[in-house]
Amino acid sequence: MSVLAPRARALIDPDALHSNLSALAARSGTPLILPVKANAYGHGLTLIATLAAAHPDVWGLAVATPREAQAAAALNTGRPVLLLTPPTPAEAPVLADLGVRLPVASLAEAAALPAHARAHLKVDTGMNRLGARPDEAVAVGRELARRGLLEGAYTHFASADEPDLNFAHEQLRRFQAVLDALPPTPRPLLAHAANGGAVLSLGHLPGMALARPGLAAYGFAPEHLRARAPLTPVMTVQASVTHLHTVPAGETVSYGGLWRAPRDTPVATVGIGYADGYPRNATGRAEVLVAGQRRPVLGRICMDQLMIDVTGLNVQPGDPVTLWTQQDLTVTDVAAWGGTVEYEVLTGVGDRVERTVGETP
Repeated sequence: MSVLAPRARALIDPDALHSNLSALAARSGTPLILPVKANAYGHGLTLIATLAAAHPDVWGLAVATPREAQAAAALNTGRPVLLLTPPTPAEAPVLADLGVRLPVASLAEAAALPAHARAHLKVDTGMNRLGARPDEAVAVGRELARRGLLEGAYTHFASADEPDLNFAHEQLRRFQAVLDALPPTPRPLLAHAANGGAVLSLGHLPGMALARPGLAAYGFAPEHLRARAPLTPVMTVQASVTHLHTVPAGETVSYGGLWRAPRDTPVATVGIGYADGYPRNATGRAEVLVAGQRRPVLGRICMDQLMIDVTGLNVQPGDPVTLWTQQDLTVTDVAAWGGTVEYEVLTGVGDRVERTVGETP
């Protein structure tokens, strides 16, 4: 074992992940495709994919880029990998050889598929980002079915996590009309539409074989939907105290002198900063947990470090400081301090933060 210890760690709670997956599968009434794009929403692709593959309600894994698909397929979890964005014609055969399920939204993309590919028809029902519009999607789906390549079909909701669900219902109507127009396939078509917001707000969707909850699987939901399913954040982030010193009364801390000591103040420097994903914009608002207490972050958050007030605490170099955890101080709090959303904070957790299975403090 190396003596060169990481300064920060992301502790992943397998029980929380599995509990979330069970709750979401029960609410959707279907097996799940778990999105593990963006390094599993910052939680670690290898770790999360391995844990998720052991869950009986997980059909497969979803990724955003061909290289992510290659990495997920190489894990050999026994679960299918679905690519959510279109590959180039040169990439499609390589990914098909790996068993990756490929998105298709045009006749040209269909023509680029080798005979052993398995395709999921991408239908644009109003997100206006990717996919074929409904009238075009039917023709593409029929061509895929004719060639025996059509395994699934999917769309993506634009506002299913909002209180007003009128547009979500319209998107679902458009998608179901496409499904109704597709020819029969040798095996039941794997239709999927529900992201986490739709699983929580709409529950079971008739005709859907799978659901794709993303952030909800990692423990987060909009406030108005939190009562719909019991979800627990999966990640706790801790960093080590690297230095202790006393700041004399009247002196400032960090860049720009934004915080001035009102008295002689014991300060701990902590080995994490905005290069590791802790938002610099949280300066002046952020708090951490140290020795069981919430304490303020002092002054400007730095690239690799931040400073905290440890007055009255018995803190030593190497002691853990919790940046966020499952309760008391969550990534929702950190995101609010940084003027952003949980997605951005989680996916921003950098490579210097070691991902590991660990007990939540």
